[in-house]
Amino acid sequence: MATAGQWIQGARPRTLPAAIAPVVIGSAAAYQLHGFNLLNAVLAAVVALLLQIGVNYSNDYSDGIRGTDENRVGPFRLVGSGAARAKSVLKAALACYGLSMVAGLGLVLLTQTWWMILVGLGAVIAAWGYTGGKNPYGYQGLGELFVFVFFGLVATLGTTYTQAGRISLAATIGAVGTGLIACAVLMANNVRDIPTDKVAGKHTLAVRLGDRLARRSYVLMVAVAILSVVILAPQNLWILLVLLLIPAALLPCWLMLSGRTGKALIPVLQQTGMLNLGYAALFAVAMILAHGV
Repeated sequence: MATAGQWIQGARPRTLPAAIAPVVIGSAAAYQLHGFNLLNAVLAAVVALLLQIGVNYSNDYSDGIRGTDENRVGPFRLVGSGAARAKSVLKAALACYGLSMVAGLGLVLLTQTWWMILVGLGAVIAAWGYTGGKNPYGYQGLGELFVFVFFGLVATLGTTYTQAGRISLAATIGAVGTGLIACAVLMANNVRDIPTDKVAGKHTLAVRLGDRLARRSYVLMVAVAILSVVILAPQNLWILLVLLLIPAALLPCWLMLSGRTGKALIPVLQQTGMLNLGYAALFAVAMILAHGV
């Protein structure tokens, strides 16, 4: 039986900034549109967090039963380590997905955005399909694409729309930015796992690109995410506060380009996750300062 601490480790708390950041950005964009709603923001955050935890548990389950995690370096795995039965981890994943759907239904009922039910179902299917099923798209090099779509565009723009009833250029730029940083987290993770993923037949985008190009793509993702806010400067000079992240981005980019491998890349994952939170926080501050508290 896994301990409570091991279950928390299995939920991979360090990945949760990828769930919180788009809700913060989407809510800030809604504030700019004079539509901020605290209850809707909280429900969106609950949906995002439960989906992220569900993804982490389902990945633990699917990779564990395939044997992908047997020699992998990185965060603790419940199934791969033998600490928990595969069925128990699967049940935990399904419970998270179920609770996220309940929270999402509550948000739909409050906002009367019935079409969002289809979006929510798509998000759950995408979450499971990353490593689950017979042909998981995460094994085919499509993980970053789905992360960008669902943890960037869908999560951010969905948050804005369920509060303000419309979206804006600021919401779109913020969605692209946080989505790219979330992709960078996944890329760093997959660069670390290239040797073991090759053996396991997991053809991630990092495996397909090769070590050198994968590392460069990480830097490109981070750079575009941060610098793209300049597009919003003509209407909101405060958005240039996001550029304060550039010094913080230099270290993880250097670690990636320096060829660090294995456990030496774990700090990159942590620092990139914090970049996402910093991006969201500075983006939100810029929106508030531009339009008044």
